Amino acid sequence: MQVFVVSQSEATAPARQGASTSRRDTRVQTGRRLIFLGRGLTFWGQWLAAVSLLITLLCVLALMKTGEIGLHYRMLALLALVGSVPVYSLMRVYHKKHGYLVGLCRLLGGWLILLGGLAAAAYVTNTSELFSREVTFTWALLGFALQAGAYIPLHTFAQGYDRKQQAARTSLIIGTGELACNLADRLLEYKYGPVAGLVAAGEEELPSSNRYPVIGNLAHVRELIVSHHISRLYIALPLASAEKIQDLYFDLLDANVDVVWLPDLHTIMPLNHSVGDIEGMPAIHLNKCPLSVYPSAALSKSLMDRTLALLAIVVLSPVLLATAIAVKYSSPGPILFKQKRHGWNGTVIQVWKFRSMQLHEDPRVKQASRDDPRITRVGRFIRRTSIDELPQLFNVLQGQMSLVGPRPHAIEHNNYYTGKVSAYMARHRIKPGITGLAQISGCRGETETIDKMQKRVELDLAYINNWSLWLDIKILFQTPFSLFSRDIY
Repeated sequence: MQVFVVSQSEATAPARQGASTSRRDTRVQTGRRLIFLGRGLTFWGQWLAAVSLLITLLCVLALMKTGEIGLHYRMLALLALVGSVPVYSLMRVYHKKHGYLVGLCRLLGGWLILLGGLAAAAYVTNTSELFSREVTFTWALLGFALQAGAYIPLHTFAQGYDRKQQAARTSLIIGTGELACNLADRLLEYKYGPVAGLVAAGEEELPSSNRYPVIGNLAHVRELIVSHHISRLYIALPLASAEKIQDLYFDLLDANVDVVWLPDLHTIMPLNHSVGDIEGMPAIHLNKCPLSVYPSAALSKSLMDRTLALLAIVVLSPVLLATAIAVKYSSPGPILFKQKRHGWNGTVIQVWKFRSMQLHEDPRVKQASRDDPRITRVGRFIRRTSIDELPQLFNVLQGQMSLVGPRPHAIEHNNYYTGKVSAYMARHRIKPGITGLAQISGCRGETETIDKMQKRVELDLAYINNWSLWLDIKILFQTPFSLFSRDIY
């Protein structure tokens, strides 16, 4: 292990060290202010430029068409101004980590959602006839073009500014275990600035790879902060070192560095975890539901779900009608198959599907398998093409399901797998969906082994941990291609 040694000149020059420390503190504080400014520019600066262009364009189009900017156009501009903030925030349109293509796709998605919300508001208030179709259509097309044109230079400037500020921030990591090395990997991969090295905190086991140098121990932390111009110090120690973490924190209160503690939560498998506070008391949320914690996110997802579901029902109505007739005349029995399944937070819902099997007595719910004799000829086709799932669009309209989410299983299957599959029921912390991350990842069909169900659950939990409107849109786009899977039967 490499040990940091303090030179004699540093130990005998308190005056120079005090002056150096004062200058360094000034630089650190100035850097923090610039970083805060850069973060504000990342969203608010680009948003302000985009919304200014949108409102200006709308006013110009209204003036050219009517000779004035009527009250209804001013209200439209105000709604676009207010509505763009939550929509673009949830879509993470101006996130600094996005590349140009991903950023423009998110911008397009956010713009379409905003236009859909404005159209719905006009329909509900019965004011759509007040607007010129020429003006609104031109505004929709040119509005995105102007936003895209402004996005590229502003995003380039924001990324360059952020990289410049991050490069000036040197980090030091307390800990030499796997958690510390993984943290260093992330800091360097996502360009959080240089990492001076790791600091040994005691008798912890060193990682076998030794990817990063160990430049000292806890006794040398203060000297390391000064000599390496450290602006942020990360504590990456296991939970068993809580007492050591407390002593270290109190010792560094006057060191003028940002101290960040990363608790090792991987051993307890957190679900959509985050850090917050309860009336000033810090709290780590281990398994929060994203839709209940963020009401605006739930509203945006519900709005998108119900709008697209209604549109799909209208467009696919000939398919729904033809399938209903085919099922009715294929074999005796009802057109729809209704089954009780667990929904959001474990509530019991009734899921609708086109009946694909012959009527049969089955005291135990059995999953469909390949060449299942219970499946009718029409049922085999609609199951293979997933047409049998289309009635669940009405479940989405009722608010019981979402377009995207973990697929709901029969209650009997849930009872069977609970206790056999780790964190199985945690997949109900979000609304069930017609399609999901597991389905587009190839986890479809019969789960005849525990391992197959475990893999499906892991993907469902990954969806909950990483949920966003953009993820929903990507899954919806990829779903048609997943229908070619050999595991659909």
